[in-house]
Amino acid sequence: MTTTVLPDPAIEVHVEEGQRSRSLRRGQMGRLVRGREDDPRWVRPCVLGLLGATALLYLWGLGASGWANTYYAAAVQAGAKSWKAFFFGSVDTSNFITVDKAPAFLWPMQLSARIFGMSSWSMLVPQALEGVAAVAILYAAVRRGFGPAAGLLAGAVLALTPVAALMFRFNNPDSLLTLLLTAGAYAMIRALEAGRTRWLLVVGSLVGFAFLAKMLQSLLVVPAFGLVYLVAGPPRLGRRVKQLALAGVALVASAGWWVLAVQLVPASARPYIGGSRNNSLWNLIFGYNGFGRLTGTEAGSVGGGGNGTGRWGPTGWTRLFNTQFGGQISWLLPAALILLVAVLALTWRAPRVARTRAAIMLWGGWLAVTGAAISLGKGIIHPYYTVALAPAIGAIVGIGTVTLWRLRHRASARMVLAAAVATTAVWSFHLLGRTPSWFPTLRVLVVVGGLAAAVAVAARPRPGHRPAFVVASVALVATMAGPAAYTWATVTTPHAGAIPSAGPAGASGSGPGGAFGRGGAGPRGFPGPGGAPPPRGAFGPGRGVPPLPGGPGGPPPLADGRAGDGGAGVGVVGGILNGSAPTGELVKTLREDAGRFTWIAATVSANQAAGYQLATGDPVMAIGGFNGTDPAPTLAQFQQHVRSGKIHYFIAGGRGGGGMAGSNGTGNEIASWVESNFSAKTIGGVALFDLTSPRTSAATTPS
Repeated sequence: MTTTVLPDPAIEVHVEEGQRSRSLRRGQMGRLVRGREDDPRWVRPCVLGLLGATALLYLWGLGASGWANTYYAAAVQAGAKSWKAFFFGSVDTSNFITVDKAPAFLWPMQLSARIFGMSSWSMLVPQALEGVAAVAILYAAVRRGFGPAAGLLAGAVLALTPVAALMFRFNNPDSLLTLLLTAGAYAMIRALEAGRTRWLLVVGSLVGFAFLAKMLQSLLVVPAFGLVYLVAGPPRLGRRVKQLALAGVALVASAGWWVLAVQLVPASARPYIGGSRNNSLWNLIFGYNGFGRLTGTEAGSVGGGGNGTGRWGPTGWTRLFNTQFGGQISWLLPAALILLVAVLALTWRAPRVARTRAAIMLWGGWLAVTGAAISLGKGIIHPYYTVALAPAIGAIVGIGTVTLWRLRHRASARMVLAAAVATTAVWSFHLLGRTPSWFPTLRVLVVVGGLAAAVAVAARPRPGHRPAFVVASVALVATMAGPAAYTWATVTTPHAGAIPSAGPAGASGSGPGGAFGRGGAGPRGFPGPGGAPPPRGAFGPGRGVPPLPGGPGGPPPLADGRAGDGGAGVGVVGGILNGSAPTGELVKTLREDAGRFTWIAATVSANQAAGYQLATGDPVMAIGGFNGTDPAPTLAQFQQHVRSGKIHYFIAGGRGGGGMAGSNGTGNEIASWVESNFSAKTIGGVALFDLTSPRTSAATTPS
């Protein structure tokens, strides 16, 4: 007897759906590998290669820098343990004081540390991935109007900018700031294409969230973004104005929700606002992190409030090319300026909504306003701030090069391209000459190859694919070899401290990993040529003797055991901006009975406190905040904390903030009171005062 098995329709449908699903997945993977159907076959492999190489470059040996900037590392540690510290950006889990910025840039690192545990890798990998994302977004933004070659060139310029490699491997705020502003520019490109309000709302939201990463610096792109849409947006003028107003509302809402929430919380229920003079976010936003950076009058600055004198080095239109800034960002800056002017001239009479002119105005405006602020700012302006210029430079180079290359049948286009290549080669020769003993052969190869390529471009490559490809390849290698070499030197050098610097040692008058190394030229009031000596009594028990790098009170040792210079010379900057490196014996002592205290210790400046906190895992009170100049706590508040048994030890040293000109920090006053009423013991070269054992009754009697 034969049995016939009828097919089950449900099973057949399930199998068919499974086959379609697998086919869809294979199709999606195929598109990921092949790219768009109308793309040449070389495009997608090159894009994946660019992103893969960027990821490898930014992730390579990432843990070698240890805690990098210990000040922000301590805040990452605190936010990984306490949601209150996460929200406010507190330096410690007991929420005494916040970092001197809004906390958004910390959030990816803190979430990573919550998931994977607190380590150098869990902290820094999000920063590196932000760099890869920025390169991808810049490629997408430039590619939309100018093709894959322009996008690839723009992305490569960003990836190989030395200061970008530095910041996307470090835990400072600039990484997230640069990513969000690049994403905002991409959204503006989309808005310029279709004139849709939703893209402008995205622009406003991204810039607003960037405000929560580094406050007013994020708004430097707003004039360029607003002007280009007002000029080149597709809708009629009245609608463009309304759309920009809505984008402004989105910006205020995405930045203001956190500001409003913090302001509504009573001061007694939240940490002190680090960097402010009166425990107010408004003071922090518009003072220390605001207009004071431009005028030099920010209160609480290292070295005291300025008087518009450019305390952090010479200001002026050539600042981006000097010894401190030049090797960080300026390799392709001359070429970008040449190409910017040329493309603007080429498109000046184009229709109002012309895509090329709108794009070059967008990126050129970003470069002009941000570059001017950094060049002319008389307050705290560090060389690594220039990473915010890298996406604009990359975009202008990509757009300008491809636009003029397509017009190379015109003599004027060839002359401009040749000038850009030759200028870049000569400038790279000069920059490489600042480190004459480092890879000297590269200087010769760059200038010879670059000038030869410039001559070939000017002479018009012979018709045919191969000659043009050879000329373009030589020009590309010659112009990118210098920044690529500096980037590699940056990647292979551990960096620690508050003021890191890209490039090989000595490239900016610094030691490895720092902008103000031994023998480097410091700003007025700091070590180095032209610097004033440290103030007397500024460094605790060793009065007048600042902590040495790698020693007690100095920066934490790097992964290979070498001491990091922390971006500061031996002196005032080194003593305050470097993190501490406690010995094992000191860590063991600090952790004794840690659960009984709100803070296991207190010390002047968050940079000093950070090293002890990271080593012990327990909260340490950072008197005076970032550099010891904040008026928190007052002496009376500190005395009350001691009488309440909330603080176990006071760690001497790092007292410089209170001794600086123009500072109203309370560090010296508190330290003097402690020294008068408590006895110290020295452990690991550090003077440790036990605040639970006063030697006079005055310490326990309310004043």
